[in-house]
Amino acid sequence: MLPAHGERLNQYQIYFNLLRFSCQFSCRYRSMDFRRLKTRSNSAFRLLYHLVLVTKFRNNSLTGEMLERLEDIFRATLAKWDCELIEFGGESNHVHVLFEAIPSIDLSKLVNNLKTVSSRLMRKEYAAHLKRFYWSEKPMFWGGSYALISVGTQAPLQKLIAYVQNQEKPE
Repeated sequence: MLPAHGERLNQYQIYFNLLRFSCQFSCRYRSMDFRRLKTRSNSAFRLLYHLVLVTKFRNNSLTGEMLERLEDIFRATLAKWDCELIEFGGESNHVHVLFEAIPSIDLSKLVNNLKTVSSRLMRKEYAAHLKRFYWSEKPMFWGGSYALISVGTQAPLQKLIAYVQNQEKPE
């Protein structure tokens, strides 16, 4: 049942239409849990991403305390972008960030903002510790590259959550 011109679809109408049209696709898509979809005025979506960031020169510079602080920083920064942190984990030289985003997000700008904000705060709060690893005049923290993978193309969300949770946390 489609609304008249100018009317807005409510959340249940969007779900109904998605369920109805999902029958045209494979069983893989029909089994999707539509209750977890987020909605806007004219769309329903669930966009999940797995971000991996490595420290500059892959130095083993992250401690357990630093990883906890990074989780807080990423959670707050993602919230400002109207995104949600699902899971966070890491080891002494890299972090994994599972998050949910909205369709209007420019992912490269989001990742750049996450790296910039976290780098600035970590260099400020852990300057003495990081001085042992990064000695150049220009302060550094993250490597120049990153990996951003859409969740569901390679592994289901629950497997990725388990993988991120099982990272060997440094002392």
